[in-house]
Amino acid sequence: MSTIDAPERAARRIPGPPPRLLVIQAPYYEQVVSGMRRGAEAVFAEVGATAEVVDVAGAFELPAALRMALTQNGARYDGFLILGCVVKGETDHYDFICDAVCHGIMAISAETGIAIGFGLLTVDTLAQAIARSSDDRMNKGAEAAHALLGQVALRRRWGLA
Repeated sequence: MSTIDAPERAARRIPGPPPRLLVIQAPYYEQVVSGMRRGAEAVFAEVGATAEVVDVAGAFELPAALRMALTQNGARYDGFLILGCVVKGETDHYDFICDAVCHGIMAISAETGIAIGFGLLTVDTLAQAIARSSDDRMNKGAEAAHALLGQVALRRRWGLA
């Protein structure tokens, strides 16, 4: 489903204290990632969530940073938001990076059951990325934030947090 088909939604109300979140971002494409982060922060503000932000060098480092955060600080956070962007180039590098990052994050998610919002754009052009990080309802950072808050609420409902 594309964002244009998705219903507009208000931020999910989370039972208990406001969520504490960690945003792990790869700001290689600064304009794009900061736009997605702004979209996510607006959603977090609606529920009173607090978010710490850490940067990594690029998308490939996102899964390792998530694993490190869990090892060192996992109990400090109710959930984790992953933000980044990979733009297709002329080589196979795009395919390898996208595949590695997606599989890495999914493996950690399935293994640990932590709440994750996945906001990695994988696009053909920078223009596509900019369109998906603008300050409107198409913002994929906001969409990933909604997904993350849903997972936080589910973990709390099931007594996992």
